[in-house]
Amino acid sequence: MHAITAEADSGEVAQDALRPVTEKEKTWGWFAIFNVWANDIQSLFGYSLVASLFISFGVSGWTAFASLIVAGLFVMFLVNLSGAAGERYGIPYPVFARASMGTQGAKLPAVLRATVAVFWYGVQVYFASTALALLIKSVTGITGGTAYLGLTEIDWLSFVLVWAFHIVIFWRGMDWVEGFLNFAGPFVYAVMIGLVIYLWFAADGKLLSEAQTIFANPEGTWATELKGAVAIFGTMVAYFAAVMINFSDFSRYARDKKAMVRGNLAGLPFNMILFSALALLTTAGAAVVYGEKIINPTEIVDRTDSVVLGIIAAITFFAATVGINLVANFIPAVNGIANLAPSKISFRKAGLITSGFALVIGGLWTSFISQFGISGFVNTLGATLAPLYGIMIVDYYMLRKEALKRDDLYNERGGIYHYGNGWNEHALVAFCVAAVFSVATVWVPGLNELAGYAWIIGAVLGGGIYLVRAKGKVAV
Repeated sequence: MHAITAEADSGEVAQDALRPVTEKEKTWGWFAIFNVWANDIQSLFGYSLVASLFISFGVSGWTAFASLIVAGLFVMFLVNLSGAAGERYGIPYPVFARASMGTQGAKLPAVLRATVAVFWYGVQVYFASTALALLIKSVTGITGGTAYLGLTEIDWLSFVLVWAFHIVIFWRGMDWVEGFLNFAGPFVYAVMIGLVIYLWFAADGKLLSEAQTIFANPEGTWATELKGAVAIFGTMVAYFAAVMINFSDFSRYARDKKAMVRGNLAGLPFNMILFSALALLTTAGAAVVYGEKIINPTEIVDRTDSVVLGIIAAITFFAATVGINLVANFIPAVNGIANLAPSKISFRKAGLITSGFALVIGGLWTSFISQFGISGFVNTLGATLAPLYGIMIVDYYMLRKEALKRDDLYNERGGIYHYGNGWNEHALVAFCVAAVFSVATVWVPGLNELAGYAWIIGAVLGGGIYLVRAKGKVAV
């Protein structure tokens, strides 16, 4: 996996990140794409999200499980669409966005993507810190101390240390991340399987039967099951909204289209099936053994009173969460911020800006943001990005028939993608109208019935409005 290094503290690094990759750099086979998804799905936040979906919507375990798998297949289809231009032309997302938004207008989706990445980065820093807190408690036996804003003294110490650790890593350069992720990924599954085995015996073999019924509403009907299934599907699609938008950042390194498609096929359905099954069984087992529906696996490990398991789990969860956070959240955030003024904002400077926001966002997670609920938080971010996906896909496939003029994409003062003033007003109007409505479905009481469709509504509405306004009016 290619990574951007921080060896040169100049704007040239940001500029270099946006250039098209050469044929020699297109080295990723299907396994490299597979690992992107393996590590993206395996984060502690990903587990907590999946576990919360089993609990929140009052459906049976099998209904929730099936919804997650369908969501994985749907996302696979969508990223194959959004990643095609990156694979074909070797361009990153901020450059691909210029075709539909304009050479200057593309800064809007780049900033929005960066904003979402900063939010995820801060939240993932917090979740990684829970693993370090578990490690400290397992080794020292300290319980935590006085709580401030929802975090104990040990929790705050762990959070600050993890935040600082991220800064040290990006400052030194990140070429090591690929091997780190490839090492951490399989061990996450090993620890989760070990945790399921432990809970299996602790639950006297009742884990499977409980997994089917423990989360369901006893008074539920097929209508409530269907409603819950749609909500779970919609939330998981929204969870991947950011990656679906900027997948060309990854696909541009794919050896060919076949490698990209195979990697997505192996990476998404397989990992969603395995990870969701383990999350379902672990959450159900914890509910049986401890009488609580716990959504953070570090809390479950902490309840086992096993020092050895606690140490192994803490190191594994920490490694996996930090690794994917650097690749999936830190790099897009830095690229988006640096893209605002490449000659003035260097890679390192953008990294410090990202880290500063992450410190605030991660610290506020338990005391403020999480009060809105994980699914509400995820759906809001997804609804905001959804129209950008629809506009991008309609522009590339329906208007341009998959043909881009790469030189014009890099011509910020002219060319067909400059649209006279650098902004494509048709795309801007489509985005604003669709984003307002799709976000409203999450928060406006009268539209709550549509919340599970928030991402799809935003993408279809954004793409549809753009098609009506732009067809025959943009140069191709």
